[in-house]
Amino acid sequence: MSQGSDVDAAARLRDWRPRARRLVPGLLVALIVALAATFVSEHYGGPKFLYALLMGMSLHFLSEDARCGPGIEFAARQLVRLGVALLGARIAFGDVLALGGSGVAWLAAAVALTIGFGLAMARALGLPARFGLISGGATGICGISAALAISSALPRDGRTEQQTLMTAIGVAALSTAAMVLYPLVANVLQLDARLAGLFLGGAIHDVAQVVGAGAIMSPEVARSATLVKMFRVAMLVPVVLCVALAFRSQRPAPAAGAPRQRGPGLLPGFLLAFIALVLLNSLGAIAAPLQSAAAGVSAWALVVAIAALGVKTSFEKIVRLGWRPIALLVSETLFIALFMLLAVWWQARG
Repeated sequence: MSQGSDVDAAARLRDWRPRARRLVPGLLVALIVALAATFVSEHYGGPKFLYALLMGMSLHFLSEDARCGPGIEFAARQLVRLGVALLGARIAFGDVLALGGSGVAWLAAAVALTIGFGLAMARALGLPARFGLISGGATGICGISAALAISSALPRDGRTEQQTLMTAIGVAALSTAAMVLYPLVANVLQLDARLAGLFLGGAIHDVAQVVGAGAIMSPEVARSATLVKMFRVAMLVPVVLCVALAFRSQRPAPAAGAPRQRGPGLLPGFLLAFIALVLLNSLGAIAAPLQSAAAGVSAWALVVAIAALGVKTSFEKIVRLGWRPIALLVSETLFIALFMLLAVWWQARG
């Protein structure tokens, strides 16, 4: 019995090595793009995700190279799952309770209504419903991370990848603009730290820009905004679960004569890992250094994944999408900003 197990292990090892070698060239391309984007961001400012996207798109020709293709595909689809899963190490149930029942209700409504608005606007603009779902989820939850997570729960489709990339470019640019403009709005309205954090954390797409916008105002606002944002990140779980259930019947059936594969689970594996890390963090089982390490690995995995997604997509194809995707993303951004201002007004009355 033991000898048979050793033989199986050796066979698996032999199969794994050539697969790993096939992935290396493409992974190196995505990693180099991610390093370059991070360098530019740290030395000259600006969002590294947006730099990674644009730099990756300039190397689109490498996606058609047989040596680079497998590694680029792996980075675009698998590393994002690692990055999203590790976000769970930063969330605890105590953080959610600190928001209070009213705050939780407003934020949950913001996520749900923004996704619904995205679907309605996509239909009004003549765009696919999936585009409205991905862009609405990205705007309502946590920007690029949410776009990639929702997209990974959908059946594979070339158009879905284009829509995901367009969403990622749009939310990166709009998040950066919001990081600069929304603190000015909060100052004009004379919001205190709690209400300013509710507005910034509830209306800005990406986590990094939320922290940056809060820091522009004060450390207290930054802490409040980050707490609000972490609740929106936690909304990935019910949203991706609903997406997985809604599209489960649309996954392609195996071809005739092909071996039957195990069907997808109720939740994607990366989301189960996300939930497990939230539970562990809520129990205090994840020390602060491990949380920081998980956040660092998550950020790198996501920037490498978005670089690979950029390499896979042609700028010409993005331009062909026209003005309607831009109108969709801008309208979703304005919708959630106005909704969170309504939430702030309601909270101020109380």
